[in-house]
Amino acid sequence: MKWVSPIKDEKKLQAFCDELGKIDEKYLIMFMVGIGTGLQLQEILRLRVGDVRQKDYFRSEIGTRDVRRDFHIPWELRQTLDRFTEGKDPGNYLIYGHGTRMDQPLSREQAYRVLKEAGRRAGIEDVGATTMRKTFAWRYYQKTGDIYYLQDLMNHTSPSVTYRYIGVTPSNLGIGIKAMSAEENAKARARLYRDGIGVSHIERIKNELTKIQQEMQSPKNPDAWFGKTECLLSSIDTLLDEFKNM
Repeated sequence: MKWVSPIKDEKKLQAFCDELGKIDEKYLIMFMVGIGTGLQLQEILRLRVGDVRQKDYFRSEIGTRDVRRDFHIPWELRQTLDRFTEGKDPGNYLIYGHGTRMDQPLSREQAYRVLKEAGRRAGIEDVGATTMRKTFAWRYYQKTGDIYYLQDLMNHTSPSVTYRYIGVTPSNLGIGIKAMSAEENAKARARLYRDGIGVSHIERIKNELTKIQQEMQSPKNPDAWFGKTECLLSSIDTLLDEFKNM
């Protein structure tokens, strides 16, 4: 499966929106809902007029674990949706199928084809079904830096998953795994072998993580402790992924 990236350049994003509008306004509305709320494509296609008209948020189930999330509708998007839905039957689909059949939803396949075509016209590669959601997440993170909100909204297992999702390397880690020269690698091998230093180091880390795991159930720990713990685990998770992919 080809990797899909968020659209990070605002000029390219505007060009993409312009091309969608030229094809049909409903596709532009579909895309605006995606980058404005973070809803997945299949969730957007299930929306009906009554779900969005004069509403401040959408409520949706995420994944297969019956997890419900509220997706806020920004004020400008709400105005656009109210204009687009004015006079329409609340039971009709927001993004309808071919022609003027508003009682039939647009298919995911057709939506995907249109997104790809708009990307081709705008000169943007790697456009796919997740482009909208990743673009929303990228823009939100650039504006707020709140990776934990995005993690919760998208039901990701850890912040590192969300960082990878939007193609961001956490700047707050301050550490990383770098490629070393052959000489440096040989020195590292000698250091880790000497007197079992490498094994001892791993054991110390394991013991500290075991302590953290045991303390996780303690109600005495303040919220700040859990915040630091989540940052630590996210950093370890990111470094492990980086280590495995080198």
